[in-house]
Amino acid sequence: YVPAFPLLHYLWPIGFILLSFFLDGVTGQIRYSIPEEMKKSSLIGNVAQDLALDLKRLRSGRARIVSGENMHYIDLKTDKGILVVNERIDREELCGDVTPCSLSFEIILENPIELHRVTVEILDINDNAPFFPNKDISFEMSESATVGAKFPVESAVDADVKQNGLQNYILSPNNYFVLKQQANPDGTKYAELVLQKPLDREEHPSLSLTVMALDGGNPQRSGTVNIIVSVLDANDNAPVFNQSVYQAVVVENASKGTYVTTVNATDADSGSNGEIIFSFSKIKGSKVDIFSIDENSGVISVAGLIDYEKEKKYELRLEARDRGGLTGTSKVIIDVSDVNDNVPVINIMSFSNTVSEDAPPGTTIAVINVKDADSEKNGQITCTIDKKLPFKIVSSLTNYYNLIADQPFDRETISEYDIKITATDSGSPPLSSSDTLHLQVSDVNDNGPVFDKNVYSAQITENNSPGQSIITVSAQDSDWNQNARVSYFLEDTHIGGNSVSNYVSINSETGVLHAVRSFDYEQIKEINFNVKAQDGGSPPLSSNVTVKIMIQDQNDNAPQVLYPVQTGGSLVAEMVPRSADVGYLVTKVVAVDVDSGQNAWLSYKLQKATDRALFEVGLQNGEVRTIRQVTDKDAVKQRLTVIVEDNGQPSRSATVIVNVAVADSFPEVLSEFTDFTHDKEYNENLTFYLVLALAVVSFLFITCVVVIISVKIYRWRQSRILYHSNLPVIPYYPPRYSDTLGTGTLPHVYNYEVCRTTDSRKSDCKFGRPMSQSLLSMDGVETGAPQMDRQLSGNCSQMSTLVSHPSLMKLFFPTITASASFGFSNGFYLDNRFQKPMVCTDGYSLSLHGVLSDWTGSVFCTRGADRRVFRWKYC
Repeated sequence: YVPAFPLLHYLWPIGFILLSFFLDGVTGQIRYSIPEEMKKSSLIGNVAQDLALDLKRLRSGRARIVSGENMHYIDLKTDKGILVVNERIDREELCGDVTPCSLSFEIILENPIELHRVTVEILDINDNAPFFPNKDISFEMSESATVGAKFPVESAVDADVKQNGLQNYILSPNNYFVLKQQANPDGTKYAELVLQKPLDREEHPSLSLTVMALDGGNPQRSGTVNIIVSVLDANDNAPVFNQSVYQAVVVENASKGTYVTTVNATDADSGSNGEIIFSFSKIKGSKVDIFSIDENSGVISVAGLIDYEKEKKYELRLEARDRGGLTGTSKVIIDVSDVNDNVPVINIMSFSNTVSEDAPPGTTIAVINVKDADSEKNGQITCTIDKKLPFKIVSSLTNYYNLIADQPFDRETISEYDIKITATDSGSPPLSSSDTLHLQVSDVNDNGPVFDKNVYSAQITENNSPGQSIITVSAQDSDWNQNARVSYFLEDTHIGGNSVSNYVSINSETGVLHAVRSFDYEQIKEINFNVKAQDGGSPPLSSNVTVKIMIQDQNDNAPQVLYPVQTGGSLVAEMVPRSADVGYLVTKVVAVDVDSGQNAWLSYKLQKATDRALFEVGLQNGEVRTIRQVTDKDAVKQRLTVIVEDNGQPSRSATVIVNVAVADSFPEVLSEFTDFTHDKEYNENLTFYLVLALAVVSFLFITCVVVIISVKIYRWRQSRILYHSNLPVIPYYPPRYSDTLGTGTLPHVYNYEVCRTTDSRKSDCKFGRPMSQSLLSMDGVETGAPQMDRQLSGNCSQMSTLVSHPSLMKLFFPTITASASFGFSNGFYLDNRFQKPMVCTDGYSLSLHGVLSDWTGSVFCTRGADRRVFRWKYC
């Protein structure tokens, strides 16, 4: 961008800096933390929400990122008010070993101008494994190498930082070496091979070892290096000094590097076994750190401070070692010339290397004694420590100091301290010495567990298997050991009237949530509850987090047809007039699916039809319509099978039968209506029920036949007995068939058949009903031939045969006015003595001009020697 005016082009950066400085105190500042290696377009934060800015304000103010060296990593979405990752961020490439690693930039808005500073911290993830610069490391060691000899191993490199960086070394199992871990002044760690067992070239000419470097990430990463140890053969001759004792003198104030004396030795071996290395070995009363010896030339020089008051003479043992490991010894005696130059000496009289985290200020940590061999002013000592440490050192007695706590401790912030104590005398120039105390802060349970999320959300598909893991909750406790041991529990809540433990369970150690039962989306769609994390301290501390589990729908329900209703016993048919045009709405199939989402999207299809060319079904609405003009040739009966399918995977379906009658009126299809066949779901036990019904019908039929035969035989026997008896007037006639013996003036048997009309009621012949006309009359005038007049009235019985006799008097049915009796089985009779209807419960005979002889149902009439018996029969 180049402005129209060149001057503005040069003043723009200065003006922007001044503007930023001016607005910095009145605008917002937000900070986000994201892990490295996030995908492009991943969400960093909602700046609109965090800065309380409206989306319209972002768009109208032309919000944009205006500064920052690494602007290309971040992008601002003004339509949503969010910051997203624009390209891959590699923390190691961006910041290297620098921590914390962050990107800082400003967001500017116009009209009015607002400037907001945003810092995005890039968190390290364990995406780099430790590695050694060389895949193989070689050592040459003499078989005479002494036990305890140390051999430094090349350090491994890990591009990650802090816990994800290099943490430990591990040596493969072997019989000769152990691995000791050391730290460089810059904090990097390296390892040393320490010889634990003498080497034997004849037994093992070479050894192969593996060193593994481990980081502290999760998951843990590692790198290895192969170490090859070649065992060298020993030499046979040891070096020999040319003097058994060397003498030398040095002044007390000699500076470092001052020449003292030179020693010499020879070795009869040749080659590397004849090369001699000089060194000091410690003997009683000697301080080898005060002097140094050149390992090649044998020159002894001053290396430290010489204190006459402390040591007036130094006796040092000399060693001459060849490359093969053989040594020769000698001694050097160095006399010190007195000069007043002594450094203070620090002695730790009492010290506990641990202090409780809740120790109050003023707690004594250590008691220190200092001495100086010099006298007067040169012997006066002052002790000091780093002022940044939460300690102070105070004098208690002469040459005694107390190290006490000056501030409260927080183990989670700093778990250990290296306290350097410096003692300085008052000489000119002053001399000083120092000592370092390593103090560890013991933990107190003052921190509760903290979940890594404010809310946990998970999804699980319904019809899951009980015991299926759903989500893992995780809480960290910054305390240590038992105080940091976190256990997980479900808060006792109720969901739909049931305890949450009826739905989910949690592993108290790992925090893994499992489903206790198989979920049904149609019954419960979401489970909300709290999980408590509790540490192992005393008393324990705890915290809660909300867990939301969403049940996802599964296509486990088939569609249900609501209309037309399918019944097993009744028939429903839709009428379509023959004048129906194309697109005529016949009916609409209505179905529902209790699933949700696409599992509940229904489609309708015509599966089968009597005439596929006549009807169609709407795919989405289920409407059954005609697709052509109805003609006279179309069958009256039309049967459609509609299938309803959902959109699940796999899909489920239901079918419905739609009966259609193509006619203009109902009578037109009445004869065809009953011919519709219904689909029925036959029971598996249909055969059983058919056999059972057949057996029952057969049994009833046989029983009826046996009963009828028995009754006939019984009545026949009774009639025979009555016929041969001496009773003159009242013979016995079996029910239903009142026989005529053929005596008297009428030698013939007259049978009368009484029939009921199709519309008669059951009560018409059981109880009498007044009538205006006589149903039956008998004329007393004898005409020479039997004659019977009958008249039928609406709902009573009719007689098919008429008979009369002059001797019979007129009879009215159902009312009798003469001295006669009339009986009718399962109907009624009139007695001339009572002149009222009486119910007869059995028998089928009629008795005229007499009294009912018995209650068996036999009815007869007598007049003098004449007797007429009429047989009546229902049809």
